[in-house]
Amino acid sequence: MPTITKITTQKRKGRYNIFLDDEYAFPVSESVLIDFRLAKGMEIPAELRAEIDTAEAHAQAYTLALNYLSYQLRTEMEMRIYLKQHDIPLAVRQQIIARLYDLNLLDDDSYAASYVRTMMRTSDKGPQVIRTKLREKGLKPEQITNALDQFTAPDLLANGQKLAEKLAHRYRQQSFQNQQQKIRLGLRQKGFDGDTTNQIMSRLELVKDDDAEWAALVEQGEKAWRKTARYSGYERKQKAKQQLYRKGFALDQIERFLTEKQAEEE
Repeated sequence: MPTITKITTQKRKGRYNIFLDDEYAFPVSESVLIDFRLAKGMEIPAELRAEIDTAEAHAQAYTLALNYLSYQLRTEMEMRIYLKQHDIPLAVRQQIIARLYDLNLLDDDSYAASYVRTMMRTSDKGPQVIRTKLREKGLKPEQITNALDQFTAPDLLANGQKLAEKLAHRYRQQSFQNQQQKIRLGLRQKGFDGDTTNQIMSRLELVKDDDAEWAALVEQGEKAWRKTARYSGYERKQKAKQQLYRKGFALDQIERFLTEKQAEEE
């Protein structure tokens, strides 16, 4: 019967090499070494070897799972995908998932709550985007809804207003109409619903500044005029007018600008 004749340590901490009848046979982790009380002179029948191999596969998978969790919290689905990608057999994956739950190392309810708190504190994302992200991570609808209950109306409006102010600054050199449209679009894309977006816009209290509007028109108008340089006369004016109208500027202001531009070039 095969007998352990030597046990040596590997360079990797907690890993050992087992030699049977003076020949290298298999590696084991420290936990398996201890659980099976492997020692020099111990006989290893085929049945025991199969048990050791099973235990070693579980130990390696568990170590892999712990390493994956060491970087950040994970959902059950993320863990299942990760273990599968590392060729861990289904039966072992099931055992590892159950063990992680028993140790409270996996908890999708806690994950959802923690994710929402983090997004509320550090991001400008609204509930709809957060809901989608959590769904992609495999969380159930009720878990997501319960976690999103932390997102109170005042928190929601405060986060949305910060985003709206940032967008207003970004689009400050565009027409007042375009600025409003892009702020609304930005809020919706970040996950704020229509009612919340309307409340945020009313709190933002954007006021049209005629001087700023004219300055924006001049800036955009110069670009449009350069882009239409291959045209001339009436055609050029119409092409430039269409571009500026699409950008949300008033027709009378556009007409004034283009008339002045034509006069400069006569």
